Amino acid sequence: MAYKKYFTLSYDDGVQQDRKLVEIFNRYHLKCTFNINSGFLGTDNTLIRLGKPVAHNKIDKEEVATLYAGHEVATHSKTHPDLTKLPEKEVKLQIQDDMKALSELAGYSVTGHAYPGGTYDRRTADILKDCGIRYARTIDSTHSFLPPADPLMWHPTCQHCDEKIFDLLDDFIAAKPTDGDMLFYLWGHAYEFDYNVPGHTWEHIEEICKRIAGKDDIVYCTNIEFLNR
Repeated sequence: MAYKKYFTLSYDDGVQQDRKLVEIFNRYHLKCTFNINSGFLGTDNTLIRLGKPVAHNKIDKEEVATLYAGHEVATHSKTHPDLTKLPEKEVKLQIQDDMKALSELAGYSVTGHAYPGGTYDRRTADILKDCGIRYARTIDSTHSFLPPADPLMWHPTCQHCDEKIFDLLDDFIAAKPTDGDMLFYLWGHAYEFDYNVPGHTWEHIEEICKRIAGKDDIVYCTNIEFLNR
């Protein structure tokens, strides 16, 4: 059996900056999973990050199918609460409502998830499974290329701003899978590129894409495509 290398991306919140990010990913023929809070679609907000305001405006619901065509839409809960602090009934409502709304908008069954705020535990993972969620991403970097031991607690390789990002990319590009499939899993938020500080610039994500794209021995996939391989 010949093992393969896979590269996947995961970006959260369904913000308007995704429009520019999708254009970059499409240009480099990369695939991403976009984790969306259906309850916030079409709303405007501002975050204060690094002492300055950053737009956190959400795309309109009418954009979901067209903007993310060729990529994957996944849940991020309906309104982004800390799921670990909610009763089981409320967790199910947050997930089931998000799954239903996004499935209708995307035009296919949405079964992926990214934990809001990155908080998770075994109880929450089990509730998500009961709701029909097949995988759920954390924000705990592994700096490794191993497939997830538990897809419902799927730890990424790293965030785009990781100080080791380019070393990790070079290691992955040079690696030869001999003991099993290898996976590089990168995550973040598109609004972070508006911070315009090292590690969080549009030039930075473009350099990442340029570095990893176009390799004949790498399969570029969404999260669910990797799980279904």
